[in-house]
Formats: sequence, structure tokens, C-alpha cells
Amino acid sequence: MKKIEVITRTENLEAVKRVLAKNEYSGMTVTSVMGCGNQKSDNKDFEKLNVDMNLLPRIHVMTVVLDEDLEEVLYELQEELRSGSVGDGKIFVSTVDEGIRIRTGERGDKIL
Repeated sequence: MKKIEVITRTENLEAVKRVLAKNEYSGMTVTSVMGCGNQKSDNKDFEKLNVDMNLLPRIHVMTVVLDEDLEEVLYELQEELRSGSVGDGKIFVSTVDEGIRIRTGERGDKIL
């Protein structure tokens, strides 16, 4: 299994959900986060305070997919989220060694 973490603009949440649903994944964890990278904030409220604020609102979506679905999901996420502008976000992939459904004690791929 692979864990996919997507950090992107808040308005992209529905696009991420569409891609996952199309690939028959409904489970995800979504967190509102603040982040910075190459894109700079243009928030005028911080200018009034004479503060250099480079954190922008983002969403962090975490899900787990089967190994055989990884490349298709990644391709579709990139196609949906890519605008060509700085600030489109990042996708991180890591290996999941084990997963356990707490309610039943089931383990492995069948918990997805």
C-alpha cells in the first residue's frame, strides 16, 4: 500500500475528491494547513501590521491506495491540479507497511 499526501490550494479539494472517487477510494483525511514555498503571500492585512507573512492557506489530503493503483491516481491528480502557476502544491508518496481496521482487527489491503 502507498500513502499519498497532497498539499494544494484550498479550492482544489473537490478535484482531489473527484480523482479519488473515480478510482474507487472514498477514505481520506483532510486538514486545513498553512504553508509557504516559492509562492509569496499578497495578503494586504499583514502589510498593515508591517509583518512579512509568507504563509498561505492550503489543504493537506492524506489517503492510502493499493500499489497497483498508485500511478493512475498520481497521474490524474497531477492533471486535475496542475494550473502551471507557482503554488499548485506538492504530492508526497510513502510506503505503508501495515494497516489495521480497529473495529474488526482486519489487516492489510482489505481495509481499503
